[in-house]
Amino acid sequence: MTRGGDYADVLVAGAGPAGCAAALTLAATGADVVLAHRPHPRQWHVGESLAPTARPLLDRLGILDRVASHGHEPWYGTRSVWGDSTLTASDFIGGPYGPGWLLDRRAFDVSLRDAAREAGVRRHDGSVTAVSRVGQLWRVSMSGTEVVVRYLLDATGASARVARRLGAHVVATDHLVAIAAVLCGRTPAGDTGSGAERTSLVESAPFGWWYTAPLPGGRTIVMAVTDADLVAPTGLRHPAGWWEALTATHQVRTRTCVRGNRPPQRLAVLRAGTSCTSPTAGPGWAAVGDAATATDPVAARGITAALATGVSAGSAVAADAQGDEDALTRYAELTTAVHTEFLRARTACYRAEGRWTGPFWTRRRRDPHASP
Repeated sequence: MTRGGDYADVLVAGAGPAGCAAALTLAATGADVVLAHRPHPRQWHVGESLAPTARPLLDRLGILDRVASHGHEPWYGTRSVWGDSTLTASDFIGGPYGPGWLLDRRAFDVSLRDAAREAGVRRHDGSVTAVSRVGQLWRVSMSGTEVVVRYLLDATGASARVARRLGAHVVATDHLVAIAAVLCGRTPAGDTGSGAERTSLVESAPFGWWYTAPLPGGRTIVMAVTDADLVAPTGLRHPAGWWEALTATHQVRTRTCVRGNRPPQRLAVLRAGTSCTSPTAGPGWAAVGDAATATDPVAARGITAALATGVSAGSAVAADAQGDEDALTRYAELTTAVHTEFLRARTACYRAEGRWTGPFWTRRRRDPHASP
């Protein structure tokens, strides 16, 4: 298709990791790509770490060196208190890819968008407001502008706003939320349990579980993870109740209740539920990232999965454009199969914690294909 202001080969709606990965993959094939992005500042993200398994994906996208040199801290592994009171370790040392990263998410996302721009991807500051099919093309309205494209990729997050406009539906498995704060207190001298050790920590609790990890700049992110309907009964919505629950932990308290830290003045409630869009692709379109499959953050795979689906969908679109009529169907089947396997693994993970009997835990010990 001829490059121009009103036409493009592909429109990617959403400029997070999944959307940028798809745009970079397609730009590498010579496609004319428009990346639609509506800025909406967020102070925190549910996912602040990037697993070592993302390295091959970043390398394929040509941005591994950019990410590695962008000031993110190394992530050496995970500590967990799960199933009993023992602190266990899962380290990346000796693995094939080396350490992961504890991200400055804002800087990470900006670097991906900059890479896409440098690769020739055009950016539009706005969101998709209407979509219609015109023969084999899409006519897309975006905040007062109209563009005609051959392919449309939905990277709008778990809401899958574009895919739902095309007839897909989102199947939610739960309504998980993370109540998050960023703490900035100084660590007491000699405290080796601080965030400075560059590992993340997960600790189960009667209402769900806690997550904490160091962030660049000496900060620490701390999240209480539970179901949306359990936030009020547990008192986690208010800083005082959240802090009281934190001080009842063992390992998380050791890391976070340090000199200078006090109950946070405010909390962010972030959506973290598991869901899958059905279907995840169709003629001329595909969903990527959380718009395709959103997974429980206990798996610590959100950003890596976003990059992977972006690369896979971009490759499927390129193959379809070359005449492979089954490419998008294969992509849809693959994402559905991966999500189904994740549900099984998630159930096994939660069943391994048998100390708690509250509603959060009983819900997750059910068959993964049971109704929400």
